[in-house]
Amino acid sequence: MARILFAIFSLTLINLGRAQTPDSLRISSPNGLLTWSIGLRDLPESPQSPVYEITYRNQLLIQPSRLGLGGNPAGSRPLNWDKNLRIVSATKRSQQANWKPVWGERAEIPDHYNELVVSLRNGPGSGGTMQLIVRAYDEGVAFRYFFPEDLRMQILDVGQEMTFFNLPPKTKALYTDHAQGSYEERNVENWTKAAQMPLTLKLDNGTWACITQAEQSSYPLVRLKTAGLNQLVSQLAGEITEASPFASSWRVVMAADRPGDLLEHNYLIQNLNPPNEIKDVSWIKPGKVMREVTLSTTGAKNLVDFAVEQNIDYLHFDAGWYGHEYEIASDATRVSVDPRRNPKGDLDLPEAIRYAKSKGKKVILYVNHRALERQLDTLLPLYQRWGVAGIKYGFVHTGSHHWTVWLHDAIRKAAKHHLVLDIHDEYSPTGFSRTYPNLLTQEGVRGNEEWPNATHNTVLPFTRYIAGAADYTFCFNQPRLTNTKGHQLALPVIYFSPLQYLYWYGKPADFPDRQEIEFWKDLPTVWDETKVLDGTPGQYVSVARRKGNDWFLGTITSTEARKIDLSLAFLEPGKQYSLSVYEDDGTGKIRKQTRTVTSKDRLTANLLPSGGQAVVLKRN
Repeated sequence: MARILFAIFSLTLINLGRAQTPDSLRISSPNGLLTWSIGLRDLPESPQSPVYEITYRNQLLIQPSRLGLGGNPAGSRPLNWDKNLRIVSATKRSQQANWKPVWGERAEIPDHYNELVVSLRNGPGSGGTMQLIVRAYDEGVAFRYFFPEDLRMQILDVGQEMTFFNLPPKTKALYTDHAQGSYEERNVENWTKAAQMPLTLKLDNGTWACITQAEQSSYPLVRLKTAGLNQLVSQLAGEITEASPFASSWRVVMAADRPGDLLEHNYLIQNLNPPNEIKDVSWIKPGKVMREVTLSTTGAKNLVDFAVEQNIDYLHFDAGWYGHEYEIASDATRVSVDPRRNPKGDLDLPEAIRYAKSKGKKVILYVNHRALERQLDTLLPLYQRWGVAGIKYGFVHTGSHHWTVWLHDAIRKAAKHHLVLDIHDEYSPTGFSRTYPNLLTQEGVRGNEEWPNATHNTVLPFTRYIAGAADYTFCFNQPRLTNTKGHQLALPVIYFSPLQYLYWYGKPADFPDRQEIEFWKDLPTVWDETKVLDGTPGQYVSVARRKGNDWFLGTITSTEARKIDLSLAFLEPGKQYSLSVYEDDGTGKIRKQTRTVTSKDRLTANLLPSGGQAVVLKRN
């Protein structure tokens, strides 16, 4: 049995240059705008290295860049997968398909691509085979490393990648170094920490691009670090020991003429994941959620009554219901309220669940990773017996190969017990919800718990939300907010999450003016169609989403006041719609205005600094 060690390879900036590529080693998107090609080049100290490039509209999007998994094994037969390679075959195929998600930002998703599979070998007749699988979509290009099953190389020890992204000069990046971080625009050079993906880029020619990953369910987290001016290279969060067959996560490069298209086309990430594995999905229910902050029976029943009034689907019991979440003695199989959360400890959880069910409402329980790691196989069937509908996994480990595999296995296990999930803290999605749609949402975003300003909020749709749903934990009547009420009302339209955690802070009594939150009362959380009408990161964004015959529209600005004029051409021609606008009135309150419109009309949003506008259009 051959044992292959892929170790960290020293990174050097090399002028790779362009070369003619045979058609057999080139693949284009169905519309012909994107092209990916590969060849072998002799580089200094690295002969016959695989080098790829990507063009968009006949201009370089990714300049010639190295690929591979480099090594310096201690064994007697050194094998490397970044040099001394030979191409032994290349095959192509195409797919034209559509599929319907269990839930999503659209009712049907196109899955149209051209695929190229390039097989490479290292050494004359020894070792095994590494394949590069490439798919070119109209929305972007994706590629991955794959090792077919081979008895000569069953064990794979992966230390690091040699996946480079050489960018055109003057490219700007919207950079953050962790999933819950804030963003800043940076040149691509001298980053002290690697960048979290999705990494959104603005090229000097006006093209927008995004580098991200898909199907990162059995592979370490990948970040991007600078390796030279305008040069990025993949950085793995840890080593891998696996057996063939084995595949890396997909690396995805999206391209668009405007930044909103990156968000509108984010279904590409789901396309790169396997289809739904859950046969009966009738129990998977998206909806709106409110947190029960008192951890008391009385508070829970008051919240259930508020949920009935405001069309909220779930109530959530957060940290503290089974003791201090980080203490090893805390037992998530029984109720033992943390006295720091409720000194009285008067939470009758079975009675709260019973009362919620009697009113048609469901319950979600928070469980910290310390209890999950010790008790998961006990908790899942127990909560199902209790009548719990879902769990929020808290502070789970992310990044390493081990914990990545553990977490996605924990999602599969939850599905067996009909439990929906919300994964919090640093976990960021890569499309696994297509395969296991009980994973309704996850955090991995700098949301209202961090009290971000409006400018940050205008960046998120073009960065983090490209990856998929995010639990932003919205707030409304909170003095710590620096954004207007109109801004907050609009966010759940702009920020997709099948579980929308509204009113994260506060109790029902904190919302005496129900008309101010009227817009949220009938707001869906999943959609039949999504359109990004306009926007620029750091300035403003406007997103329209359709459910049935009705449209919901959210628009926000940065910390600067702004007037935005929007076309309603997305409405069905020849039909009239009743339009209701919820906006800031200048005194700190919400003003509602109504009128009748058609697809020929326009809508103006006069936004205060850090303001927003929420709109519903109901077809007459």
